[in-house]
Parts: sequence; C-alpha cells; structure tokens
Amino acid sequence: MADPTDPAEAASSDGGTAVEKPKGRRRVGVLLVVAVLAFLIDLGSKLLVVAKLENHAAIKVIGDVVTLQVIRNSGAAFGMGQALTVVFTMIASAVIVVIWRIARRLYSLPWAIALGLLLGGALGNLTDRLFRAPGVFRGHVVDFISVQHFAVFNLADSAIVCGGILVVLLSFKGSNPDGTVHQQTGKGDE
Repeated sequence: MADPTDPAEAASSDGGTAVEKPKGRRRVGVLLVVAVLAFLIDLGSKLLVVAKLENHAAIKVIGDVVTLQVIRNSGAAFGMGQALTVVFTMIASAVIVVIWRIARRLYSLPWAIALGLLLGGALGNLTDRLFRAPGVFRGHVVDFISVQHFAVFNLADSAIVCGGILVVLLSFKGSNPDGTVHQQTGKGDE
C-alpha cells in the first residue's frame, strides 16, 4: 500500500516520477539562519535610513540612476494597492505559515536558502506593517533604494525577489524542497 507521507510517492502521484528519496539532514537550520540574516540586515538598514535620511534630500549613489531616499509605502510593490495594507499584511502572514509548513520536509540546501530569503523578506516587511505608523496591520513599509525609471524598494523586497527567482529556477530544474528530483513524463514516455 502506498504511503501518502512518503515524498517520493507523493511526487509520483501528480504525473511525474521522483528519482530519489530525501537524503541527508533536514535543512531547517539553514532556512532559519538565512531568514534571520535577511531580516536583521533589512531591519538594520531601515532603522539607519529612517534615522539618517528621513526628511533629508536624496543621496546620490550612482548619479541620478541610484539614490537613497526614504519613502513610506502603504501598498505593495511599485506602490500598487495603497488602500489594501491590511490585505498585504494577511498575505505576508500566510506566506510565512506556508514556508513554515514546507520547512517540516526540507532537505534541500538550495530550497532552504530560497525559502530563507522569502521568509526573512516577508518578516521584514511584515514588521513594518505591524509596528510602524499609522498603526498595527496598517503600517507603512520603509522603502529607500530608488532606481531611476523603476521603483523605490528595500532590502526585504530584494530578498523576496531573489528567493522567488531561486524558487522558480529550482522548480524548472525539477528540484523539490524534500530533496527529491521531480521529472515530468513526456507524451512519448507513456
């Protein structure tokens, strides 16, 4: 009888085949270290820029192309959804719960790094939403890296984007968080 909790059998039940079973140790520690580092770097940078740059002129880093300036963002990326701050708070909370659930079966080092970046970034922006003005669940995220003709963002956003790109690359490669490799069966393989 098939064991639905077996990652190899679970992977093959969705139309693909798992090449190998998880090997080695769980990688929750790596996920947590990456998440804590991403969170602390984001938090430290926000505390610094709010203390030193808020209500001051932008600082040119690379001419007018990259500048540092404090912007309070109540919306999502690129300032979209300004009236949906509570919704973004709930989405960030849900992302954290999903990552934590995946972490129970995490044996892949690259997945641990990717999920750690996502978790650290989500926690960084969620911290702003919970503890910054105008109030709990409605706080504005501190953005400060301005790229000309692009957007103003923070290091949490960068961690989320890098983690997301890594998740997509790992998925295309066929890698699963549990350490197995998933291969789709082609029409000629049937």
